[in-house]
Amino acid sequence: MLCVSASARLAEVLCRRFPRASASPQRNSVVHSSAAASHSYVIVGAGSAGCVLANRLSENASESVLLLEAGPKDMQLGSTRLSWKIHMPAALTYNLCNDKYNWYYHTLPQGHMDNRVMYWPRGRVWGGSSSLNAMVYIRGHAEDYNRWQREGAEGWDYEHCLPYFCKAQTHELGANRYRGGGGTLHVSRGKTDHPLHRTFITAGQQAGYPFTDDMNGYQQEGVGWMDMTIHKGKRWSTASAYLRPALSRPNLSAEVGCMVTRILFEGTRARGVEFQQNGQMKRVFADKEVILCGGAINSPQLLMLSGVGSADELHALDIPVTQHLPGVGCNLQDHLELYIQHECTQPITLYKAQKPLHMLKIGLQWLLTFTGYGATAHLESGGFIRSRPGVPHPDIQFHFLPSQVIDHGRVKSKIEAFQVHVGPMRSASVGWLKLKSKDPNAHPVIQPNYLSSETDVLEFRACVKLTREIFAQKAFDPFRGPEVLPGPATQSDAEIDAFVRQKADSAYHPSCTCKMGSASDRMAVVDPELRVYGVEGLRVVDASVMPSMVSGNLNAPTIMIAEKAADAIKGLPSLHDPGVPVYQPASLKTQR
Repeated sequence: MLCVSASARLAEVLCRRFPRASASPQRNSVVHSSAAASHSYVIVGAGSAGCVLANRLSENASESVLLLEAGPKDMQLGSTRLSWKIHMPAALTYNLCNDKYNWYYHTLPQGHMDNRVMYWPRGRVWGGSSSLNAMVYIRGHAEDYNRWQREGAEGWDYEHCLPYFCKAQTHELGANRYRGGGGTLHVSRGKTDHPLHRTFITAGQQAGYPFTDDMNGYQQEGVGWMDMTIHKGKRWSTASAYLRPALSRPNLSAEVGCMVTRILFEGTRARGVEFQQNGQMKRVFADKEVILCGGAINSPQLLMLSGVGSADELHALDIPVTQHLPGVGCNLQDHLELYIQHECTQPITLYKAQKPLHMLKIGLQWLLTFTGYGATAHLESGGFIRSRPGVPHPDIQFHFLPSQVIDHGRVKSKIEAFQVHVGPMRSASVGWLKLKSKDPNAHPVIQPNYLSSETDVLEFRACVKLTREIFAQKAFDPFRGPEVLPGPATQSDAEIDAFVRQKADSAYHPSCTCKMGSASDRMAVVDPELRVYGVEGLRVVDASVMPSMVSGNLNAPTIMIAEKAADAIKGLPSLHDPGVPVYQPASLKTQR
């Protein structure tokens, strides 16, 4: 972690009490020209959060909203069907594996993982990473949000977050206290009824884990069917759910190909942004607020480029300091995962579906009817379990897949095989990101510090052993061939640890780099209303504001954050569902 000198700490305290005292008078001094474009709100990033805010803030016809996206639209010639690589759920690996819609980040070599450089795809297109992800809709556990409240995110406990999950959602199974029925985000269950998915769920129960009929409802713990952001056979990104339905509003403008290079300040008040578009440098101004929705990498990067971050590091790059906030870029957290793979003794996996002729048939069926194997991401079952006795709520997640994935999908599967993606949910390893230079086009330096905690090593051992136990159950007897990964030669703790170092990869869940917290927390970047400390007219609304990782995928929580932030920006009181019941294990003395 970054060290902060005593003088810097004193300056920070003074800045938070008297924010204008910290500004460099010459930095970002802006004369608001009447000829320049001006809007009530300028939103940077049309991703999972930005699309939500563009919709919600433009509901008031008297407010004008400008949404800036660095990447392109998610359509070709106005058609989502022609952009099948985005909208066909089964085609997800195409965009994970190239840089057309993808920032294509990489980390520093990881010292605890055999010095491997890790690949981090992040969305650079309308919908952001919700246009690239595997469409798994998981909210996390209720205790994640209660923990946020204890960490200083006042008003972000589960009772205040659940209503926004529900507000966003229309679940195909209907509304109840945990599921929404009137939102624009359509959530569905898998339609393939694949025998291997049913086998995984049965095997989990045979191993002693409960069946849960809704991992996002009363009981996360157990095995069951996954929720997915797929609607009528198509990916249901936030661009589909929130942005396109609002584009007809005259008070909403959405621009693409806009690389925002810095926030424009007048003193310590954010007045607008500067951006490159079509080879030209442009400025646009915000009468009320600039809202950063770039995600856990781009939002802290833009803050630092604009002089908001660690004063010492900004000085080292000759960037004048607007506001000393040492927490910007710190507290980086991510989920690591492994693939445990078995050969399948029956030809029922997705292996044949990846042959050219079969792919053509699947693609044509999807293009014509939005049905068939192209209409799902195939991650239709999974589960959450506790790694050991004493753990109060699940800390291991499973995604089951009736296929083999190699190198993020960049290498085609070679055999009939099935696998489970498994990893710890609340890693103790924490990293950081920094500017490489003051060039806005240079990717930042990313250091997640994977496996730097011994706790993470022990939890991964448990992941391997507990997954093997499920695959050894009677339900898999008709299908179970030899183990492919880690392989039968990997048995001892040392051998398992070596396998983890060699094969674990990011689950693509970076977060927490502009963490929310109280004013007394010197590493907090935003307050509980997501306003950046020490400046005015500036918020961050995306996964970077999470104080700590949630126990699950990040898309659903990021959408919830944006829904809740929209009410805060409008000055509305937070929704609240007091006393909502949540499952508790009968005993913590046993692991299951």
